[in-house]
Amino acid sequence: MTKTPTPARDAPIAGTHIFDGDAAACGLELNAMCYSFNDGANRAAFLADEDAYCARFALSAAQREAVASRNVLAMIAAGGNIYYLAKLAGIFGLSVQDVGAQQTGMSVDAFKAMLLDQAGQIKSREAQHG
Repeated sequence: MTKTPTPARDAPIAGTHIFDGDAAACGLELNAMCYSFNDGANRAAFLADEDAYCARFALSAAQREAVASRNVLAMIAAGGNIYYLAKLAGIFGLSVQDVGAQQTGMSVDAFKAMLLDQAGQIKSREAQHG
């Protein structure tokens, strides 16, 4: 059953997609496919014939396009849950930093630098407050 995701509503951060019941229902097929990647044989089957593997799970057109274009943000917008999508991102060779960079609209190097800067700020505050 194809569902349409609801737009980000009352999102605390612009562009944030709230994963609620509507998103879960919309992303059921995509998330089920990603869950299947817990089995190495399924990861191999996906890599051998991506279109056929996606067809097994009846992904929506938006989900299929997001997977084909390796666009994690579009997968989230299509109901994907980041915890399930992590399996798919791993198959694509994307690291957590790659996904974080996509989510923030930054380059991977800029995203890593931001993380290091934030870590330095935490250490500085800890040193000030004992």
